[in-house]
Amino acid sequence: MAGLALAGLAMAGLALAGLAMAGLAMAGLLATGCAAGPGAAPGRPRDPGTARAAPAPSPAPRPASTGPGPAAEGHAARPAVRQLIRVTAASYGSTDAVLTAYRRTSHGWQRVFGPWTARIGRNGFAPPGRKREGDGRTPSGSFSIPFFFGAGPNPGFRFRYRQIRSYDYWDDDPASPRYNEWVDGRHASPGANPEPMAVAAYDDGLVIGYNTARTPGLGSAIFLHLNIGIATAGCVTLPPGELLPLLHWLSPDRSPRIRMGVR
Repeated sequence: MAGLALAGLAMAGLALAGLAMAGLAMAGLLATGCAAGPGAAPGRPRDPGTARAAPAPSPAPRPASTGPGPAAEGHAARPAVRQLIRVTAASYGSTDAVLTAYRRTSHGWQRVFGPWTARIGRNGFAPPGRKREGDGRTPSGSFSIPFFFGAGPNPGFRFRYRQIRSYDYWDDDPASPRYNEWVDGRHASPGANPEPMAVAAYDDGLVIGYNTARTPGLGSAIFLHLNIGIATAGCVTLPPGELLPLLHWLSPDRSPRIRMGVR
């Protein structure tokens, strides 16, 4: 009987040991499960129509291209893009960048304007996904061009155009329901400390389609507009002799994009 009892105790001990090992294995799985794997960082904005807001800093031309133009934007992702503006800086801290515009031809990309010196944010470019409201940085990424604006009637631009009035503002308030929108102050509140549109720098310009989802705090009011001689709060600027020909050249029928970042 004593032998049977000892054997029973031994079997019970083995069972307990097995349970303990299984518990340790389960704990290991929980500690390194799928939730701990790679994924999108919280708060990372997405560029409308692209997988991420990260630019391709120095794209290579298609095999058919014979010139020094930028890369085709990817046949599957953006087959219709036939005008491209590139704004590149030497480093994230630089407040100067190089702007070049290209058109797609049957032989590849051909440069149309530039290289020109553009001014960007007073704190340079933000790394992809790191732009925040009030940080003085220009967002990196590839963006659409929703519409143009200016102080007077449309001077012949082919894009949808909005004439600026004294009551027009851009809502920069992350707590506002109209964050990152053009607001007619006669009919709606543009939030706390809004951006007035009726200023000389905005006599001619275009909206860069950054944060079109209007995610609070990721940044607002990103434009390409007239240079006022200093770095910006996040926009891109050119002198009028360069900006106006560029704006007249752009056509919504050619699905233009603007790509910005550090080369």
